[in-house]
Amino acid sequence: NPFRPPRFSLPSAPLCSSVADAVTMDPCRRAPAGAAGQAGLTRLFLREGVRRSGPGRRTSGVRCRRELMCKEGLQSLFPMEEIAIMGLWELLPHIYNVKRKIKDTLDAAILFRPHAVVTVDSKGFSFRLLQQLKCRYNQKVDSPLHVHYVAPSFWAWKGGESRLSKLHNFVDHMLCILPFEDEICRLHGLPATYVGHPLLDDAAGLNVAGTSLQHKNVDSELSPDMSMRQRSGEAFSLEHGLSSDATILTMLPGSRMQEVARMLPIFFRTVQHLSHTLNDLSLVIPVAPHRDVRTYVENVVRSVPFPVVLIPGGSLEKRYGAFNASKAALCTSGTAVMELMLAKLPCVVAYQAHFLTECFIHLRKKINFISLPNILLDSPIVPEILFRACTDKNLAAKLSEVIFNDEVRQLQVGSAERMLQVLYEPIKRQGNLFAEELGDSGLSSDVYSPSTIAALTVLYTDKHRRMVHRN
Repeated sequence: NPFRPPRFSLPSAPLCSSVADAVTMDPCRRAPAGAAGQAGLTRLFLREGVRRSGPGRRTSGVRCRRELMCKEGLQSLFPMEEIAIMGLWELLPHIYNVKRKIKDTLDAAILFRPHAVVTVDSKGFSFRLLQQLKCRYNQKVDSPLHVHYVAPSFWAWKGGESRLSKLHNFVDHMLCILPFEDEICRLHGLPATYVGHPLLDDAAGLNVAGTSLQHKNVDSELSPDMSMRQRSGEAFSLEHGLSSDATILTMLPGSRMQEVARMLPIFFRTVQHLSHTLNDLSLVIPVAPHRDVRTYVENVVRSVPFPVVLIPGGSLEKRYGAFNASKAALCTSGTAVMELMLAKLPCVVAYQAHFLTECFIHLRKKINFISLPNILLDSPIVPEILFRACTDKNLAAKLSEVIFNDEVRQLQVGSAERMLQVLYEPIKRQGNLFAEELGDSGLSSDVYSPSTIAALTVLYTDKHRRMVHRN
């Protein structure tokens, strides 16, 4: 979501590195598919680092997905929840704490003496960290490689592309997750590689286990077929005691406390407007792995006059089980919209922001949509109800259309393969190059995975840079 207000989070760390997924001061923000991509990156860095240079490789950083990242071996400095802030106006009381966390991360990186520093998303924190790290090393030969994963949404803002040339001063390589970004970066003097959207890792994981993206037919296998989705949905309903005749709606109010508190009450009021038209209504809410969010949601649902099933938002299997059991979804703009497209679940995207943030966006934006499916396909596939227009009555009217109008539903369902094709086709060439380089190694079968391509791009960029320095 290019217009998502600032998120202050510090996830993921790769290869003998200190990493931040950090903070953004810019409301032009889109979250990567997160869990799969970040855990995959760390896993690949550990596996390849040990294989290529012995067991001395370590990872350290700050992460957003605590269980997944730590399970992959990441030693975290502090959890992102400590600085999980969104919005422009809302940021002001937390500026001192954010600056202190940047300094803490910088000091830890210097002490860690990394070979590579990979920042993930959230340019406000990440770029400040990289700038200060570059100053600390002061152009020394042994300074670490600086790689940023997930390019900022420069294409969404007036004058955004002109700022790319300045990034070359402290970013050595940009890993892009949208297929049109790398060429624009290179045209402005910033080395970049399109590594694929992390959603593709999720798509592969939902289907034939052990089958690499290399062998998948995008049209038929990356997007789950009807029988698979039906079985998954029936299993989910049975597990949670939901009637086979129930109308199940999934609500995705966001992952951060501020947006959940803002959007969830609107979503509940929206559903109440439609309750008389829906048979045996039940709601499912994937809850973000954040203690305050979980507590807030649990308290709010007690007063809701419908059955509500809460599931862990960090579980890919449970999320897609809920999607497959549902008739439609209400979604706060972000990565979740892409997941719903993959699950072929029609949805309505909703978003509200502080008045000052809304004014800033209207003044600066140069694109017509905020949802990535709409941006990638350059068409209003997914309905967007935003800012002051985002009221429960407006949402109810659009959600009713998505539930009962077969033509509207089919437009979203039929666009899933097109979206996956747009994301997957460009990474085939990069995967082919790595397949030739790796030969018969254990990684060669995974080189079409975005997390593998991202990790290998960093490793080979670092290798090339060291060869240049030696010469």
